[in-house]
Amino acid sequence: MSFKDQERVARAKDKAEERTITLPDGTSVPSIGQGTWYMGEDPRNKDQEVKALQLGVEAGMKLIDTAEMYADGGAEEVTGEAIKGKREDVFLVSKAYPHHGGKDTLPKACEQSLRRLKTDYIDLYLLHWRGSIPLEETIEGMEQLKREGKIKRWGVSNFDTKDMEELLGKEQGSNCAVNQVLYHLGSRGIDYDLLPWQRKHNMPIMAYSPLARGDDHSRVSLVTHPTVREIAEQHQVKPLQIALAWTIRNHDTIAIPKAVQENHVIENAEAASIILSKQEMAQLDEAFPEPDKKVPLDII
Repeated sequence: MSFKDQERVARAKDKAEERTITLPDGTSVPSIGQGTWYMGEDPRNKDQEVKALQLGVEAGMKLIDTAEMYADGGAEEVTGEAIKGKREDVFLVSKAYPHHGGKDTLPKACEQSLRRLKTDYIDLYLLHWRGSIPLEETIEGMEQLKREGKIKRWGVSNFDTKDMEELLGKEQGSNCAVNQVLYHLGSRGIDYDLLPWQRKHNMPIMAYSPLARGDDHSRVSLVTHPTVREIAEQHQVKPLQIALAWTIRNHDTIAIPKAVQENHVIENAEAASIILSKQEMAQLDEAFPEPDKKVPLDII
């Protein structure tokens, strides 16, 4: 890494320590973390993926999100390698399959994730999406894992508003720490009801694919849209950095972009230092309007 890039990493780290999100239990986490979807699929890329995650941690993106589903555990193995020797510096998130959400199956799934991650606890453990297992049973399993010290807190992923209302109506359901959903400038469905609901209940959103997927037309529109490009030029940054800064604009959303290339990792970290003006946010609202009615939750 060049001296110039080292300086960029140091500056990004300082800003990351200023831009944090507070979880319901008072824990602070960086507003921009790191995703691992598609990591661990090709052994030839493992070294580069490990180094990318380590660089991200160095740049202040200390929250790493993974899942047992990603590459059949391969992403957890990559993550485990990346956090070796620096476990206490990382806020680790992983997710369990819905069919592992039972009180008997959840402990086994958690143990397997812990083994792949080479750690004895997970900071935040999520149900990846809702399945057929009753929520009461999943809550019971999560709370038991907390009592055993295997996880520090738990949450859910891909839950819409009605799911969240039902969850919080269950005994100990209010212990849910976050809801992780798809959210980016080109996919604003949750702005209509889910995001306001979560704000009302002081529960952060964790935004996966905050830059859209690389093969998604939404990502192309984020990069090429004249408004995004104009604002990026004003800030002297990349268009995707503006899109990422928009995702964390309200101080209650954690974004978890995935990057493997060194420069992309640093750019993601630098996005935490971009503050959009009211005028710029109004411009982006006009270019990418929020919905005026309920729309189905986007899931990819």
